[in-house]
Amino acid sequence: MPKDYYKTLGVDKNASKDEIKKAFHKLAHVHHPDKNKGDDTKFKEVNEAYQVLSDDKKRASFDQFGNADGPQGFGGGGFGGGQGGFGGFDFSGQNGGMEFDMGDLGDIFGDFFGGGGRRQKTKKGRDLSTDIYLTFEESIFGAEKIINVNKQSTCGICNGTGAKVGTKMNNCSVCNGQGQVREVKRSILGNFSSVKTCDNCFGNGKIPAEKCSQCKGLGVYKKEEAITVKIPEGVNDRETLRVRSRGEAIQNGETGDLYIKLNVKNHSVFTRDDMNLVMDLNIKLTDALLGMTYDLKTLEGKVVEVKIPEGINHGEMLRVKGKGVPTNRGRGDIIMRIQVLMPTKLSKKNKELIESLKKEGL
Repeated sequence: MPKDYYKTLGVDKNASKDEIKKAFHKLAHVHHPDKNKGDDTKFKEVNEAYQVLSDDKKRASFDQFGNADGPQGFGGGGFGGGQGGFGGFDFSGQNGGMEFDMGDLGDIFGDFFGGGGRRQKTKKGRDLSTDIYLTFEESIFGAEKIINVNKQSTCGICNGTGAKVGTKMNNCSVCNGQGQVREVKRSILGNFSSVKTCDNCFGNGKIPAEKCSQCKGLGVYKKEEAITVKIPEGVNDRETLRVRSRGEAIQNGETGDLYIKLNVKNHSVFTRDDMNLVMDLNIKLTDALLGMTYDLKTLEGKVVEVKIPEGINHGEMLRVKGKGVPTNRGRGDIIMRIQVLMPTKLSKKNKELIESLKKEGL
């Protein structure tokens, strides 16, 4: 039966090269024989389909004739024009082994073998996390906090080199000053060559002739560090802030980040609703009937005079503009929720007054 490479990769016949590549990567991850429940046969089928469809000439021939080499078929020499290889692969390894040029497969095989093909990622120190507590006012207007963190930091004596001050750095004997070493690992498909950071010099290519007395040649050491953090205005409870490069340091690499989880204490008067501050205002029945003036103390400590209109109902809302939460969208308002307190006991005189109001239709 003729092979349908488009069906093998699960793509349309008009699929772009990028779509074909993504489909191949996805299926190769699933079927790689070194993975649990991997399938060697399906992996080879997927690889074969990709080698044809990723090559413009072979794909055009396949679309026209049903194979990659035109009317004559594949020529018995595999996909490489008789060169014994799959596209970018080289099967000429010694002793019958297969030495792969990682190419497009570098990212895939790196997942299984800990390598990474040709691309080397910059090492990064460990990220850290901590909790801090804020007053309600600090969460609204922002604050500056000092956090003490016990972490790996760049050595202040040798500036991260690991060398004793005044001594020289020698080429690493393991990687010959390259900072990287090549290693070959065996798999069911042959020998895979990958490049990784040298563990002896941490990718620096050099090692100190004499080690720093403080960090013992590591370039980093553990210490308690006081970190000043600026909390922006308008943050929420349980929100997390990321402070770049304040995590743990690593020699010849990038410092990790610090994640800060915010815990905001409750306020005795206000609760927050997005940009607004909400509060309950308890007033007497007579004040609801006749109106009143209320002195509102804002979060800044200023007093704002609020007029309560006569005849206001229980549950009505009054808005004090521009005294809420400051954000990049502007500043919110204070919402006052009216709670009319009904009297529980009435004197004889009060009852008589209410009866007279009742007779007047009030």
